[in-house]
Amino acid sequence: MAKIVGGMTTSHVPAIGGAMHKGLQNEPYWKPFFDGFLPVRQWLDDVRPDIAVVFYNDHGLNFFLDKMPTFAIGAAAQYQNADEGWGIPTLPPFKGAPELSWHLINHLVAQDFDLTICQEMLVDHAFTLPLKLFWPEGDCPVLTVPICINTVQFPLPSAKRCLALGRAVGEAIAAWDSDKKVVVIGTGGLSHQLDGERAGFINKPFDLKFMDSLFNEPEWATQFSIPELVEKTGTQGVELLMWLATRGAVPGAVRKVHTNYHIPISNTAAGTMAFAAA
Repeated sequence: MAKIVGGMTTSHVPAIGGAMHKGLQNEPYWKPFFDGFLPVRQWLDDVRPDIAVVFYNDHGLNFFLDKMPTFAIGAAAQYQNADEGWGIPTLPPFKGAPELSWHLINHLVAQDFDLTICQEMLVDHAFTLPLKLFWPEGDCPVLTVPICINTVQFPLPSAKRCLALGRAVGEAIAAWDSDKKVVVIGTGGLSHQLDGERAGFINKPFDLKFMDSLFNEPEWATQFSIPELVEKTGTQGVELLMWLATRGAVPGAVRKVHTNYHIPISNTAAGTMAFAAA
């Protein structure tokens, strides 16, 4: 059976791509953020996953306000980078893992999750930046399965539903008849708001409590409705739903590999986590 080695989460602020492209990783503004990935990369060198299942949100590339699936999953052999810019260099296609994708699709539909199945899929900074942050050298060394969660157009899926989705994904991976090692990645957040009267809003106490809860009490965030999460984290802070799904996919107790929290990156509370499966 396939093995889940652990989970990783990170912010995907577009300006990060510009900093990487310009070689600004050691500048005082950026260094505390980029240094947070060094222990995670060492862990990846040790566990050497074969496939990354990536929970992320689309920013109008595949889906727009007129057609917005709650959950969508890629089932392609490769995924083309077609980001909206922000200084992110052109990247080669990311290789898919169609066999695992279809295994996940069949399992999730059998568990009553209604999915949009994408046999062609473009990916933007929410998908590409985390992969470059975790594997900065050369082409991405792992196969990928993108799972998109709607955090853009209301109504959004609840925190409880996203945790359940993650758990169903984890069950499916563990039941996959393969010797592959799989790491789960969640991208986005943490607290931030890009528009309106609260533009620039950051809630550090909530962010840190949420990060801590993922280790021993992942259900903690499910007590909050989506409007409550928006109030506590900002309009775009609800991207923490991808972090919650990631934790759900890694079963049982987990061991902390590393955490990092830094504010601000652009106007966002930028977090990084890695946890190993028990």
